[in-house]
Amino acid sequence: MIAIMEKLATRGRPREFEIEQALAAALQVFWDKGYEGASISDLTGAMGITRPSLYAAFGNKEELFKQALDLYETEKLSYVGKALEAETAKGVAERFLYGSIENITGDCPGCLGVIASVNCRGGTSDISDDVQRRAQSSSEALLTRMQRAIDEGDFPTAMDAETITRYLMTVLQGMSVQAGSGANRHELEQVAETTLAMWPSR
Repeated sequence: MIAIMEKLATRGRPREFEIEQALAAALQVFWDKGYEGASISDLTGAMGITRPSLYAAFGNKEELFKQALDLYETEKLSYVGKALEAETAKGVAERFLYGSIENITGDCPGCLGVIASVNCRGGTSDISDDVQRRAQSSSEALLTRMQRAIDEGDFPTAMDAETITRYLMTVLQGMSVQAGSGANRHELEQVAETTLAMWPSR
C-alpha cells in the first residue's frame, strides 16, 4: 500500500478517504499559490506526507495538479451544471454569476482556473494545455446553452451566441480577478446585479 498513510491514517478510515484528504490539502496550496508558485515542500507540508509518498501516490507535481483540478471541478464548480439547466438565458447568467461569487469569496479568493492560467503562462506546456482545455469545455457548454436560448426566441433582438457567451465569461473571469485582488462579496454582487440589469433577454 502507498506510504501516503504515514500521517494521514485516522482511526480506521479507508485509504481512499486519506488520499482525498491529502488531495484537498494540495488543492488549497495550488489555489493559494498557483502551479508554479507551489513548491514540493509546500505541498508535502500541507498534505502531511513525505516527498516519496507524494510521488508514489500521485506520480509527480503535474499529475497532482491535474487531480487537484479534478477535485476543484467536482467540489467547487457543481453550480455550473445547475446553471445550464435554468429555463432562460438570464436565469443561466444569474446562476453562473452568483454561483461564482459563492465560490470565489471563500478562504482563498479568486478562481483556481484563472489563477492557474495566469501562473502557467510560460511554464509547463502540458499544464497550460490542460487548464485551457478545461476552460474551453465550460465555455463550449455555455455556448451551446446560449445558442439554444436564441433558437427558442429567448432574446428580444438578434443575438450572436459566441458574443453573449464571451461577454458572460469575461464578466466571470473579471470577478475572479477582482476577488483575488480583495473585492468583497457585496462589491461582486453589485457587479452581478448590474450585469443582469443589462442582460439582453427576458
